Amino acid sequence: MNVEAFETRLTSENALELFKDFDVIVDGTDNFQTRYLVNDAAVLTGKPNVYGSIFRFEGQTSVFWAEKGACYRCLYPEPPPPGLVPSCAEGGVLGVLPGIIGTIQANEVLKVILGAEGILLNRLLLFDAWTMKFRELKLRKNPKCELCGENATIKELVDYDAFCGLNASVEEELAYEEITAKDLNRWINGQVDLQIVDVREPHEFEFASIPGAQLIPLGQIVNRISEIPKDKTIVVQCKGGVRSAKAIGFLKDAGFEGRLINLKGGITAWSDDVDPSVPKY
Repeated sequence: MNVEAFETRLTSENALELFKDFDVIVDGTDNFQTRYLVNDAAVLTGKPNVYGSIFRFEGQTSVFWAEKGACYRCLYPEPPPPGLVPSCAEGGVLGVLPGIIGTIQANEVLKVILGAEGILLNRLLLFDAWTMKFRELKLRKNPKCELCGENATIKELVDYDAFCGLNASVEEELAYEEITAKDLNRWINGQVDLQIVDVREPHEFEFASIPGAQLIPLGQIVNRISEIPKDKTIVVQCKGGVRSAKAIGFLKDAGFEGRLINLKGGITAWSDDVDPSVPKY
């Protein structure tokens, strides 16, 4: 077996050149911008894309092959808002899950190479490691897909950071108040009238939390806006400050009129600078 390693980051500038000499592309990436890049480059070079992704206890696998069926954009035309979906570091992944999903991907690669029938084409295989159950969703090619549809408009690779909303300017990123963990602790001890809103996931909150914090996961923040008091200073908090900044943006866009402040560094900074007994993850 000959292994050829490329010690370079996959980008819009080199993806087509890297993909052109290979028969199958295997996507084992962990972020949306690279998934769209891999998919688009695979479609533009006519390659099958053996896709896999994991999160917590769940994984999914499929074979996206535009010449024969759906591509990744047929399933997910647009990425979720940045910060809405926790990263693997924030949300966690069961240790054995990458091996399980990776093995399924390897199985599909062999079938594609052998020209076997029954590959995961136009099928999304879902696996729940906690309940040990498999489910399958049928996919179909979207005739209006901007990449592989009948009147496709995407003819070249784009800036995928920008496509996924990751190129916000410094001014946009800092368009909110921030407070350090030490200053927040002084406010709490000084009995400042405030409410801490924690936008992490429930399992994160159970593992480590700031006393008195109100849990409203980021994905629910707009729908539960009525639960956030407008007559108090609201300090929004997450693990490191990214999701909480997004939550502030969502709340402002939804018309929330109260004062919103982001906890700089999130609960990690709280553990480092205020209460070391709060576990870090």
